Amino acid sequence: MHPRLLKTFLAVAHTRNVTRAAGEVNLAQSSVSDQILALEAELGASLFTRSRQGLELTPAGGALRPYAEELLALAEEARAAIDATRSETAGPLSIGALETIASARLPEWLADFQAAHPDIDIRLKIAGSGELRRKLGEGEIDVAFCFERSGAGEPDERLARRIVAAEPLVVIAPPGENRTDVDLATLAEKRFVATGSGCVYRAMVDRAFAEAGLDGPRLAAEVGSIDAIAGMVAAGAGFGVVPRLAVATALDRGEVAEIAWPGPVRSAELVMIWRRRRVQPPALKALLAAMSENFASVRSADARPRHAVSFPS
Repeated sequence: MHPRLLKTFLAVAHTRNVTRAAGEVNLAQSSVSDQILALEAELGASLFTRSRQGLELTPAGGALRPYAEELLALAEEARAAIDATRSETAGPLSIGALETIASARLPEWLADFQAAHPDIDIRLKIAGSGELRRKLGEGEIDVAFCFERSGAGEPDERLARRIVAAEPLVVIAPPGENRTDVDLATLAEKRFVATGSGCVYRAMVDRAFAEAGLDGPRLAAEVGSIDAIAGMVAAGAGFGVVPRLAVATALDRGEVAEIAWPGPVRSAELVMIWRRRRVQPPALKALLAAMSENFASVRSADARPRHAVSFPS
């Protein structure tokens, strides 16, 4: 099974659409179809079936998918091992992050890292938490920065993680609502603006209320971003529960008011995640070493210091 065919197979499995898969692997649609047919002929089994929702994996396709991911990961590890023996430069480093983290926490630290490692070509990609984990699993990025999502099922054993910050959760309210003594019962009567179900920020809100023994908040609206939440709260649509770093600018400008969240879950853990490999690419190895020594650079100023721990490979 040629890696090229496996990469195309995974693109179709992910997008469930030949046209979108063609865009991911930079091929013509006809070439994607030909490669899938060639792989099916080699394996003697159909890998996809059509449904109203798009292309679905057959049982054979479902069985192939984890092996395809592992084979491509091994190919990347082999390439990294060879590069490490002959390269005088560390090469590229592909970093994925939530938009909030990318804009509020990473720029200054990554600028310092790049100054110390001018031979590393940093490529920063913005995506949601689920997409970041997918990109990690498929080798599209080297490391991801996102918020920890509790209760998301069994951890992916292919991925290593490290907590690098504990970001305070705050309630944001329309201007003029600044108070410090709001209790949970009062907040439970308010209407909230939140991201949609499945988003890590929505999971924070639901968990915060659940840990306080309350049902999920009554929703004034579901929106697609933290900026949109801040905008709707500023306009008086409702309240919001968010990591403070996500709305620091809006708070500084007085666009929204800040109320201390009184629930038992007081912070959101910002984590760095990367794929376990036998040999890490030189650029990622340099990043992990630097984070081990200087991770305080991305820690929230409001978070308690944490001691560094060793990185798993």
